[in-house]
Amino acid sequence: MSGYLDELEFMMMEEGFTTRDLLENLLMESDKRAFFVADLGDVVKKHLRFLKALPHVKPFYAVKCNSSEGVVRTLAALGAGFDCANKTEIALVQSIGVPPDKIIYTNPCKQISQIKYAASHGVQLMAFDNEVELRKVARSHPHARMVLCIATDNPRSSAFLSVKFGATLKSCRHLLETAKEMNVEIVGISFHVGNGCLDLQAFPRSIADARLVFEMGAELGGFPGTENSKVRFEEIAATINSALDLYFPEGCGVEIIAKPGRYYVASAFTLAVNVIDKQEVPLDPPGSDDEESGSKKNILYYINDGIYGSFSCIFFDRTCPSPVLHKKPSPHHPLFSSSLRGPPCDGKDCIADGLELPELQVGDWLTFENMGAYTIAASSSFNGYQLPQIKYIMSREAVRLLHGKLPLPEEEDRESMCTPLSCGWEITDTLCITPVFTPARIT
Repeated sequence: MSGYLDELEFMMMEEGFTTRDLLENLLMESDKRAFFVADLGDVVKKHLRFLKALPHVKPFYAVKCNSSEGVVRTLAALGAGFDCANKTEIALVQSIGVPPDKIIYTNPCKQISQIKYAASHGVQLMAFDNEVELRKVARSHPHARMVLCIATDNPRSSAFLSVKFGATLKSCRHLLETAKEMNVEIVGISFHVGNGCLDLQAFPRSIADARLVFEMGAELGGFPGTENSKVRFEEIAATINSALDLYFPEGCGVEIIAKPGRYYVASAFTLAVNVIDKQEVPLDPPGSDDEESGSKKNILYYINDGIYGSFSCIFFDRTCPSPVLHKKPSPHHPLFSSSLRGPPCDGKDCIADGLELPELQVGDWLTFENMGAYTIAASSSFNGYQLPQIKYIMSREAVRLLHGKLPLPEEEDRESMCTPLSCGWEITDTLCITPVFTPARIT
C-alpha cells in the first residue's frame, strides 16, 4: 500500500508541529515566490473520517479537483479509486500503478479519440447522458460498461450542473431501450446534486429519483472540504445513510461508491504569496468638497499569484478569499480599505476587495488557508505566471497509518459483486446490481 509513496518527497512532521510552524521557517528561507504547503496527513485523516461516517460507501477521488502528485499518490496508498474526466487524468493515475478497475471515466461527453484511449488501457466504466454519447461509445468501445447520469433538482447549489448534463427521468426509458438495441451493457445510474450543495434534502430527493431506475443503481454528490462550511460532513453523511437505508438497504445486492474531490483536499493546502507592488487610490471621487477628501484611501496590493493561477478557485467558489497576515500588526495600527490584485497584466485579475488591513509593504507575506480545491487544477502560465511549488508534509502518525496500520474495510470477493460506478463533478455515490445488469434484462 505504501509503495505509491516511495518516489514522493515530503517532510516528516513531528507531533505537535503545525503547518503554521513550518510556514514560519519556509517564509524566512523563501526566494519570495508563491508556494503551497500541502499537509498530506490531513488527506489521511479525511479518509478515515469518510470511512467512519459512510461505512458502506467506497470513495473514488475526483482527480480534476486537484491532480497534484502528492494527493494522487497518497490516495492510491489509502486504497481509494479514481474518478477521471479525460485521457490526461487516466494517464496520470495509471502512471503511478493504479489498475484500470480502480478508474471510472465519468465525463458524460467524451471525445472519440479519448474513448478509444480508455478502451486500449483497460478502462471499462464510463458515463453517458444522451443517445449520441451512447452510440459513440458503442462504436469505439464495445466492451464498455455504462452508467447513466440523471439530472437532479437542486438550484440552490453554487454550481447547478443539471443545466449542462444529466438525463431527465422522462428520457431514461428511451436511453435504456436504445442501449438494449445496441447491445450496450448498462450497469448503473448516477447523479450529482451540484457543487456547494447546502440543501441536505437534495440527497434523499435524488436517491428517490434514482430508485425509479433501480435496476441500474444510483450515485450522489457534494461533500464540503472545510470545517467552516454551513453544513458539516457528518450531517450530510447522516442524511445520505438514512436515504440509503430506505431505498437501498444493506444486503440488497447494491454496492455504493462516492466521488469526493473538494472533501479530501480543500483544507490540506495553504498558499503563501508575496506583495510585489502597491498603490494608493483615494476613496473620494475627484473634485469632492468633503473636508476629509484625500484622508480616506484604498490601497491596492499586487501579489505574485492571481485568478489565472492559484486563485482560479474564485471562478468555481464565487467567494472572496481572506488572507492571514504573516506579521502580527499592533492593535494601534490603523486599518485601511484594501484590495488584492494579481500580477498587473490584466485588469480583471481581481482577487479581493473591501478588506480591512493594516498598511503592508512590498515583500510582506500573506497566506491563504483552505486552498486545495480547484486551485492548482485550473492554474495556467498566462502572461508568464509561475506555478507555485508544492511543499508536501505529513505527520509521523499519518506515515505509520500508511505503512500498514490503517483500519481499511475488509476486502470483499470481487466476483460476488458488481464493479462500482461513478459520475459527476465533485462527489458522487453509485449503486449497482449484482449480477451486473445487461441490456437483455431491460423491461
